[in-house]
Amino acid sequence: MSVQSQKLSVKEKIGYSLGDLAANLVFQTLMTYLAYFYTDIYGLEANHASAIMLTVGLVAAFGFNPIIGALADRTQSKWGKFRPWILWTAIPLGVVALLAFSTPDFEYKGKVIYAVITYTLLLLLYAANNLPYSALSGVITGDMAERNSISSYRFVAVMFAQFFVQVFMLPIIESAGGGDKAVGIEIVMTWLAIIGTIMLMITFFTTKERIVPTPEQKSSVREDLGDLFKNRPWVIILLTTTLIFVTLAMKGGSYVYYFENYVNEESLTQFIQPILDFLSGIGINFFGENPVSAGFGLFNAGGIIFMIIGITFSKQFADKYGKRDVFMVALFLSTIFIIIFYFFSKTSVELIFVSQILHGFFYGLTIPLLWAMIADVADYSEWKNNRRATAIIFSAMMVGLKGGLSIGSALLTAILGLYGYVTIEAAIAGQAIVQPESAVIGTKMLVSIYPAIPFLIGIGLLFFYEINKKLEVQIESDLKERRIN
Repeated sequence: MSVQSQKLSVKEKIGYSLGDLAANLVFQTLMTYLAYFYTDIYGLEANHASAIMLTVGLVAAFGFNPIIGALADRTQSKWGKFRPWILWTAIPLGVVALLAFSTPDFEYKGKVIYAVITYTLLLLLYAANNLPYSALSGVITGDMAERNSISSYRFVAVMFAQFFVQVFMLPIIESAGGGDKAVGIEIVMTWLAIIGTIMLMITFFTTKERIVPTPEQKSSVREDLGDLFKNRPWVIILLTTTLIFVTLAMKGGSYVYYFENYVNEESLTQFIQPILDFLSGIGINFFGENPVSAGFGLFNAGGIIFMIIGITFSKQFADKYGKRDVFMVALFLSTIFIIIFYFFSKTSVELIFVSQILHGFFYGLTIPLLWAMIADVADYSEWKNNRRATAIIFSAMMVGLKGGLSIGSALLTAILGLYGYVTIEAAIAGQAIVQPESAVIGTKMLVSIYPAIPFLIGIGLLFFYEINKKLEVQIESDLKERRIN
């Protein structure tokens, strides 16, 4: 295996991180607003939205990702295996992201068909872009410390994307559309598509693939798949990733419903007004006049700021104690501050915000580690089998991500339907929207008890993940020796 210097410049780390910032402008929008867009802007019934997100999402997860992974591992070009995919998909991904959040004036059946087509294309292009991008981190360096470092850079960028989407996007949508959210979201997505495309281009031009498999390491798809299912750490990471993204989709997509239907507006206004006054005094006026959207934005802002703080501590803890152990402890502590939401009344606004901040910090510790662990699993596979199949290994992450996102989003809308949630379709039919008390209780359960369950199962699975700190060091040392020889 040909290998070059494994140290990365700050320029390359930043350039690489911009790719995930771009991808997460799409992904965070899907996770935070897709269910809300379908039910409260586009006008789909909750059960139809649930069926689309689940069916298309599972097809994408278990169909698109393995195919893209196998193709990317076998790509041969002067730019490497994975960088070309970032270039090829940059513009199409932006265009389809805009189309997926557009609201053409079709009859209801036409709306359903349009949603299926655009969501399918979006998930296909997202896989073709983000899976090779993620696999790139496994060949950009073989140095474990550098890999931890680039993961930290990457996920600070992810947090900036998440910060924009979850904090500013709803007020900007309302402002850009003059109160018409359908118009506003199309305007915002147009700009996000342009900015995201530019950032993906920067990633392509600033990164380099340093770990290049030798011809002796070539393998068939059958051999790669056989290696996967004999690789217990891969199976555990696949299941854990799926569970984590079930929680993230369910919880993240529920907050907008929670603020609109559960949190007491008067108590929220009293709590956030001094914050808004202070921000206005220093020239920050992005939150608009609506106390619900302003409160929603500030709530997300607190969580994300402390996630970023958590990310900055992640590397030093992982270097000292190992990725697995830090991940498990931090994920458990973050889960406690999800469960506690169940006990808050509608007026407990201060406690709601404090719990979000503490959850954000502890979850932030885990964010870079999950992706770095997948790169370690690719090393583990090479160490055990003397064959490297980076992209198909990373397909575990993308299968889990897409599968978890789809299951979590579908559960969100399905549970809302079970609790009697009334969608905008009722307003189109000339009825006033008044949510029953059962729907209000449902939104509370969707930010507390339901999303805590997958996290807890994931923690249990990680007890069987064998790549601890000691094995990390051994794998790194053995592979370095092989690559020199």
